[in-house]
Amino acid sequence: MKIAIPKERRDGERRVAASPETVGKLIGLGFQVTVEKSAGDGASFPDAAYKDAGATIAATAAAALKSADLVLKVQAPEAAELKNFKKGAMLMASMGALSDGKGVAAIAKAGITGFAMELMPRITRAQSMDILSSQSNLAGYKAVLDAASEFGRAFPMMMTAAGTVAPARAFIMGVGVAGLQAIATAKRLGAVVTATDVRPATKEQVESLGGKFLEVDPEMEKDAQTEGGYAKEMPPEYFEKQKQVVSEHIKKQDIVITTALIPGRPAPVLVTKEMVESMQPGSVIVDLAVEAGGNVVGAKLGQVVTTSNGVKIVGHANVPGRLAEDASMLFGRNLLNFLTPFVDKETKKLEIDWEDEVVTGTLVTKGGKVVNERVAKAAPAKKPAAKKAPAKKKGS
Repeated sequence: MKIAIPKERRDGERRVAASPETVGKLIGLGFQVTVEKSAGDGASFPDAAYKDAGATIAATAAAALKSADLVLKVQAPEAAELKNFKKGAMLMASMGALSDGKGVAAIAKAGITGFAMELMPRITRAQSMDILSSQSNLAGYKAVLDAASEFGRAFPMMMTAAGTVAPARAFIMGVGVAGLQAIATAKRLGAVVTATDVRPATKEQVESLGGKFLEVDPEMEKDAQTEGGYAKEMPPEYFEKQKQVVSEHIKKQDIVITTALIPGRPAPVLVTKEMVESMQPGSVIVDLAVEAGGNVVGAKLGQVVTTSNGVKIVGHANVPGRLAEDASMLFGRNLLNFLTPFVDKETKKLEIDWEDEVVTGTLVTKGGKVVNERVAKAAPAKKPAAKKAPAKKKGS
């Protein structure tokens, strides 16, 4: 079976869907792997490393894709890329399937069997296949480093002959994988860390990392988590209470990192304009949800904005891609771990179990149709056709 790994073509995307290490393991499983020329350059993986791992290097994307049975990508292919796919080929990528109905429909129309890897079920055996976790982990780490680079002071307490430097105060909003890594990283740098989340189960996790948990409404937070472990969308009255609690707390914070995302929905607003204005000059806010609309009023995608009161709002796009080498290595391992159980050890053939939970959870297109119920429900409804005005009667 032939696997193709094309170069990513979306602006600013430096990652690649497989490292030389995972390419070598795919070849060991019995696959033939073709990598497009320069596909790994942005992640510091030269063509020579892929060749040494046993891959063939193709001069163009078309050459890599024309006979591929399976295509591995980081981002969903754009319309121009789909023309190069063999009909009936399989695709594994991060598709943004719950928010990009048009893109998923185009993949289905091209006759591609598509797996949206961001929809991986939150079950124990799928943890090693979960691209959201691996990429969010790096994003949480990088967010703290980005904050530190924009912050005009040191993070840890320092005792010097000239006086004492007070530690920075960091507030993490949203305690998922990214938030937990942000807490751990800020603590390692010496900050005093507090965190909040709608899910009460995260309190123990925050405290285990040395942070202090800021509660909003324990009673309302009892039912704030889905069966899959994601945060639910909370009612308006919760956000009003959250606004009051956070408003008082945020005034004293030097660093704020927001990570709150709801699958298939716009990111909830956690930091209002008034909250930003209440912060001290030199404070830094990093919005990791800026690509989904943002948690912070005033955040701009791909920009670092300085407000009139001297607060910096960091809105970098594709934060995992800012650590492209590690992000690609982990992403490639996620895909490898997804494929490995379906490869017959004796025949070396890929035999996907279409009833397996990790397959039914991620499969979005097959046989020219969108086959995933969650994705179909999330797709924007077609606008009803405009009604024609009734014809005027003669003489009216």
